[in-house]
Amino acid sequence: MTSRTRTLLAALIVLAAAATILLAMGRNPICTCGTVELWVGSRDSPKTSQMLADWYSFSHVVHGLLFYAVLWLVARRWPIDRRFAVAMLVEAAWEVIENTPFVIDRYRHATAALGYTGDSVINSLSDIAMMIFGFYVARRLPVWASIALLLVLELIPLILIRDNLTLNVWMLLWPDARLAAWQAGG
Repeated sequence: MTSRTRTLLAALIVLAAAATILLAMGRNPICTCGTVELWVGSRDSPKTSQMLADWYSFSHVVHGLLFYAVLWLVARRWPIDRRFAVAMLVEAAWEVIENTPFVIDRYRHATAALGYTGDSVINSLSDIAMMIFGFYVARRLPVWASIALLLVLELIPLILIRDNLTLNVWMLLWPDARLAAWQAGG
């Protein structure tokens, strides 16, 4: 078995394990509306975090860019397959943690995601795929282009929906009433 085959098999196992855990936690496989759509363009739609992609999908691409960079810095001598496996495990673990009652409640009370009910399983798997895409892109692009892409992926949602990965983390860890008011359009 080649290294690439082992990596692909490991990735599929991580995806299957994440899906199994999320289903065991009671997460819905797809949106309770009964449809699967490619894109949800509203930040506050009940379909956000239920479909294949939404504005928050960009933050998972950013995860991939950042995981690649961090793992290159701290584990540069590891084979790329091992760094990728670590990134997959971290992203899958986040998808499980993100869908616990504690984190869902924290999102509702501290971030712009006021009506957040957690992700559907298909959305979580898509989020992991977005991280994979970001990791792959970071591996292929020059550093300056990865940094430029990261900035674009943070700035566009910031401008269009007043939210992004940076603000999400900030508000989860250190909620700020003035920032929350700005995000709400005030």
